[in-house]
Amino acid sequence: MSEVSQLKIIARIHSDFTEKFGIPRQSGLVEQLRATIVFEPEFRNPDALRGLEGFSHLWLIWQFSKAVREDWSPTVRPPRLGGNERMGVFATRSPFRPNPIGLSCVRLLQVEQHPNLGPVIHVAGADLMDGTPIYDIKPYLPYADCKPEAAGGFASAPKVATLQVNCPEELLTPLPADRREGLLAVLAQDPRPSYQDDPRRVYGFGFAGFNVRFTVAGDTLTVISIDRA
Repeated sequence: MSEVSQLKIIARIHSDFTEKFGIPRQSGLVEQLRATIVFEPEFRNPDALRGLEGFSHLWLIWQFSKAVREDWSPTVRPPRLGGNERMGVFATRSPFRPNPIGLSCVRLLQVEQHPNLGPVIHVAGADLMDGTPIYDIKPYLPYADCKPEAAGGFASAPKVATLQVNCPEELLTPLPADRREGLLAVLAQDPRPSYQDDPRRVYGFGFAGFNVRFTVAGDTLTVISIDRA
């Protein structure tokens, strides 16, 4: 059999996350997050999006661009299980796969006709790093894609946001007003790896052009600084 044709990058997403740390572990967990999808020049044809605005949600098929490897392992350590137990790679959504392909469901907010970039898609709830290559976009079909009776295996329920976020108002001031709620929701989700629980450790990640640093003691996350990157 002939090999499958090489996938084409049709677009890239622009989000508030410049690194993997801090990104929600699944799409839709933080609806306050906003992102835009900008098509590559050869795909900036408005006709390709005709009818898209009739759908409320989209599937994004994309590349784990920071997890591309030559080899692969049949088992991985899911963060959901504390990183201490191995499961089959095809029973997880780990980025370390034979083909580093991701799948995310996002809410469609708007299709903008940009004068220079062509059609730009605005979405909510994306779990993608800034600049992530996108291979395809498909509409979410509730009658086919929603299975309320489906079993979720070892990840049958979402991780509940258990942290109380302590962030002085003055630290949020430099952050754009439309990004503050999203940041606080991300922090409440506890972005730390499941196996890390050191109250003395200072964690940090980039968000919306700022560096956010925080500590966690018990069930309280305390933001200690938000500085422009």
